Amino acid sequence: MNDWEERAARRAEDRERRAQERVASALARTEQRAVDREAASRLREEARTARRTEEEQRRATLVEEREARPRRRQSTGALARTGEQRVERDTRHYATDRDPERIRTLAARGATPEALAAVFGVPVAEIAAVLAEV
Repeated sequence: MNDWEERAARRAEDRERRAQERVASALARTEQRAVDREAASRLREEARTARRTEEEQRRATLVEEREARPRRRQSTGALARTGEQRVERDTRHYATDRDPERIRTLAARGATPEALAAVFGVPVAEIAAVLAEV
């Protein structure tokens, strides 16, 4: 073998070695990408599971709050928004205006003397006297 053939053989061996290195490098990169994709997929799935768990907890909390609200609904929706019951005032000791003109107006609207006497807390005779003054 002469010098030229030896150099050609070395160049061919170097080419073959570099080709094998490139193939090995490409395989290593492919395997590394597969590992990275698997890790990213696992992280996404963990995040998805965490979000799903958080969403279920939030929904459960909302259901509990909704069930804790009073059932009776008002036309304005105030009870549903605030959750506060309307306060029933004690009006037993309120003073009622016993204006004779008011008594006559209520009687003209159809209130009986007995009902007016009960509302104003006076005897029926007093209501009858006011109505007779016309």
